[in-house]
Amino acid sequence: MSKLYIVPTPIGNLQDITYRAVEILFSVDLILAEDTRVSKKLLAHYKIATQMTSYHMHNEHKATNSILEKLKKGTSIAIISDAGTPGISDPGFLLIRSCIENEIPVECLPGATAFVPALINSGIPSDRFLFEGFLPHKKGRTKKLTQLSTEGKTVVLYESPHRLIKTLEDLCKYFGEETKASVSRELTKIHEETIRGTLKSIKHYYSKKKPKGEIVIVIASNN
Repeated sequence: MSKLYIVPTPIGNLQDITYRAVEILFSVDLILAEDTRVSKKLLAHYKIATQMTSYHMHNEHKATNSILEKLKKGTSIAIISDAGTPGISDPGFLLIRSCIENEIPVECLPGATAFVPALINSGIPSDRFLFEGFLPHKKGRTKKLTQLSTEGKTVVLYESPHRLIKTLEDLCKYFGEETKASVSRELTKIHEETIRGTLKSIKHYYSKKKPKGEIVIVIASNN
């Protein structure tokens, strides 16, 4: 049956995948992967031999129409990202929207995403939060930081290790150095680490220790 499945994949530990996700990856006709080299390790671990092709931020606009044609002809397709849930700071939204517009069934499985365990593990209130993903690098960064600092709720960001110090400096400026925060990295992996404290103390910690791995920043409301 023609359907697009959105399948979350582990953010680190390969065991963090549901039985149903594995079954779907076995049964579909085609898997769309953000990076086939990364996903090949996951598929090999579960002995999944389904055909796989690349679908990422650099080709999604060009590839979406041809994928829609496959779906219309009855092909069942799963989309996965390198880690976590497609569409959350990863490719997926454009294809999902196109499928909905073309009345092609879409099913999203529950599963791994980095910001949820980081938020819960932070010890910062999680009843009202705003997930922003990655901040703009240049254009619109100041405006976005000003807006986020006045939201009155917990803010969750993604960041790369080489930009962490710069972002912590900016957060100190706009949220205040004494604002409570946490930084989680290498979630579910052997070297998983969560550093809690103030923005100032966390910046000091990472100025002495070069961070590695994907990073989630959780910032408490200062209102």
